[in-house]
Amino acid sequence: MANEATINETTFHVGDTIGVHYKLIEKEKVAGKAKREVKEEVRERIQIFEGIVIAMRGEGDNKSFTVRRIATGGIGVERIFPLFSPWIKKITVKKQGNVRRAKLYYLRNREGKEAEKLKEKVKTPVAKNAGKK
Repeated sequence: MANEATINETTFHVGDTIGVHYKLIEKEKVAGKAKREVKEEVRERIQIFEGIVIAMRGEGDNKSFTVRRIATGGIGVERIFPLFSPWIKKITVKKQGNVRRAKLYYLRNREGKEAEKLKEKVKTPVAKNAGKK
């Protein structure tokens, strides 16, 4: 089982709040200048999906991770991303979570802000002369 992953020198773990910059290609039909002329216009844009990493699975090139966020109206939205996808442009770690489980499926049963609360990792400075007499 995988509890951490690395993409472009960005390492994230289960429980971290991340933003996935995902490339989207949109096709839309546009009316042309002549009558009954229809052109197809292709646009690319980057959309950010921000949420908590609740699970990671797979090994090697088959590795994927699940991100959960709370959408409008308190509805939970989960999305599974393949780790080695050409559509993922960047991953940013917003907050590091301190969790004791590999899969955080228990967050699905929580409502409102409780679904977003996890203990945050606290980095304690290590004393240089600790333990010496």
